[in-house]
Amino acid sequence: MLFCCNLWDLKPYDFKLKISMQLSTGLNPCTTDFSSMPHKITLIARPVDTFEVPSSEGYQLYSALLNIIRQEDKDVATHAHDSPLSNLSLSPLRGAFMPGDRPRHKKLDPACSYSMKIGIVDSRESELFSSIVRQLVLQERRLVLEKGELQVERVSTSASSFAELLSPSCDHEDPGVDIRFISPTCIQYRNSGVCEMFPHREAVFSSLLAKWNSSCPDGFKMDIERDEMARFIIERPVSYETHSAMVNTVFDRKKGHHRPILRPGFTGRCIYTFTDDAPDDVRNGILALSRFAEFSGIGSAVARGCGAVEVRICKSDKISTGPAR
Repeated sequence: MLFCCNLWDLKPYDFKLKISMQLSTGLNPCTTDFSSMPHKITLIARPVDTFEVPSSEGYQLYSALLNIIRQEDKDVATHAHDSPLSNLSLSPLRGAFMPGDRPRHKKLDPACSYSMKIGIVDSRESELFSSIVRQLVLQERRLVLEKGELQVERVSTSASSFAELLSPSCDHEDPGVDIRFISPTCIQYRNSGVCEMFPHREAVFSSLLAKWNSSCPDGFKMDIERDEMARFIIERPVSYETHSAMVNTVFDRKKGHHRPILRPGFTGRCIYTFTDDAPDDVRNGILALSRFAEFSGIGSAVARGCGAVEVRICKSDKISTGPAR
């Protein structure tokens, strides 16, 4: 069900943007407390002029978003930047690009619109949500990247409570999970410097479990062992590629210019199903983590555009391995 309302009960303004609260639960966004829910903000934006961005543009989007938050509340921006586990996840820009003038770069076309998604998963971070939307809607701020600016045309938001994400799915007797890794997914093995370069079931769902338990309210933490993930989940890769994603730059004093910081990762598509003897609590927990993934992202550097995914849950024998939808 689609609701349109003013989130803060403000008087009417001549907005060029429209806030749409789209909730599958049927909750009224004018009366519901969203502070305890994971949020997803979808932005539709258009470049003011033609300009170039790196192929991995997530770190520039992250800096632009932090500047937006900083104009609303410097403390909130500092907290978001310094948090050991990121409270934000960003998708890359999606749309039609032109070839860049430099290797590993692409150009944005002012005749086209581009979409990006922002996930906010920490139930204690409602300030992040309100700061972003207030600045983009009420102040009509632009996202300022290194070589150009994006004018936001539309903002839509969705939310699901942790309880809803955990609700047992009765839609399918034999559910499967279809995950499309749309930006390089960088999963470090435990606390080592080694990164997973394959969508292994333990790596993917252990990452999601850590994010869930660090952000959910008391009483919603899950305890799924890695051995249970290995025993009761089957992964079936459909396609995948390996990448090195640029997540930041640092000034190299010896060379006298900035150099990129790269993270290895993978993109592609993988289908996850369950063994016949998978316990119900493991099955339901993995399905909840899968729903959560679109809010949280998977792996590290999610605030800088890595680990963005699209997830579909349906009957396992109905998941097609054909081309992307």
